[in-house]
Amino acid sequence: MAAELQASRQDATLILTLSNPGAKNALHPDMYGAAIEALTTAERDDSVRAVVITGADKFFCAGGNLNRLLENRSKDPSVQADSIDQLHGWIDAIRDCPKPVIAAVDGAAAGAGFSLALASDLIVAGSSAKFVMAYVRVGLTPDGGASWFISRALPRQLAMEILIEGKPVLAPRLYELGVVNRVVPDGTALDVALQWAEELSALSPNAVERIKALNQEAQNNSLTQHLEAEKRSFVESLHHRDAQEGIGAFLEKRKPHYK
Repeated sequence: MAAELQASRQDATLILTLSNPGAKNALHPDMYGAAIEALTTAERDDSVRAVVITGADKFFCAGGNLNRLLENRSKDPSVQADSIDQLHGWIDAIRDCPKPVIAAVDGAAAGAGFSLALASDLIVAGSSAKFVMAYVRVGLTPDGGASWFISRALPRQLAMEILIEGKPVLAPRLYELGVVNRVVPDGTALDVALQWAEELSALSPNAVERIKALNQEAQNNSLTQHLEAEKRSFVESLHHRDAQEGIGAFLEKRKPHYK
């Protein structure tokens, strides 16, 4: 069976499943365009409130296929550059998607698979799940934004340890470092992620989307710029129908129901 990205729905959650049987769900360019299309569609679909990315057969992703990379050495460098551009388009789509994206990691997230998890807004991982940036072990450097995400998530020395050693890091350690949100029993990451997605789906879609956007902007904004962005977002949110429902429900001591 060929590598593919499988898209399915569970209530208000879009589930994107990495599938590459026999290759531990290694990534393939065929997945990239499908992922971008699925996330773009989800952005326009109000019935989608959250996205979960997972791997088939309780294994997240082994990263790039080394045999394919070896073949690309005999081709023009533009071939590999184009492939990475497509991967980076997927990373951008995850970050730009206004809906919260949760990575459900069991087994391992290696190389670009680790990058996909880092690009997600939230990470749920099995207790023995391994995260590894093994590029250096085969004479390569990271892609998929890995060095960017890790360098912002961790102090410089810890980031260098993970990137330059290329050794596996277990989920509990990344949880302690604040990179992984929840560590759960092996084999349950997807179920827990879907439950979390369901809980997020009950919140104000407008507020969730704006909070994700503010979090993104904070990466580059000065405090003065960000205070202005927060003011604008708050005022616009107050005059959105979700605020009327949310405030009304709180005052009436009932659960809000957002459209």
